[in-house]
Amino acid sequence: MKKMTSMVAVAAIVFSGFAACAQDKEDKSKRPSPPAKVTQTIKSGAVITIDYSRPSIKGRTIGKDLEPKTGQVWRTGANEATIFETSKDIKVNDGNLPAGKYSMFSIAEEGEWTIIFNKTWNQWGAFDYKMADDALRVKAKATKGNPPAEKFTITVDADGTTKLLWGEYAVSFVLQ
Repeated sequence: MKKMTSMVAVAAIVFSGFAACAQDKEDKSKRPSPPAKVTQTIKSGAVITIDYSRPSIKGRTIGKDLEPKTGQVWRTGANEATIFETSKDIKVNDGNLPAGKYSMFSIAEEGEWTIIFNKTWNQWGAFDYKMADDALRVKAKATKGNPPAEKFTITVDADGTTKLLWGEYAVSFVLQ
């Protein structure tokens, strides 16, 4: 009986190890908000990579049925927090951001958003967000996007112009 109990315990440990590995290898493309990644070398020579998930509006209203809600920290995408990585020190608008990996959050306000680069890059959503870990906060101009974007999209041009596009929102800031 003792031998059987030991075998069951070992089997449980092995199975839980496989389950943990399977979660790490989850196919993110099968999620309702699929993954996306943008990589761009900007004028300064820095390589910028933004890894995020793309929620869709699907007939809902941003700010009411969907984030971002005015004045609240948003993960700037869906699922895990958006990951922003720069290979070199850069300027974001008028703020300095050292080379490294960050989570990227935002706070929506009328006409101007706050873009946040947080030192804790590996976190789920904004649930564990801590303002004390912010590396940089900058203001970004928010205008009306034309045409509206059904799926949340982030673009980075070679000149460093970065845009967050979703619904009628078009939020832009510059990386240099």
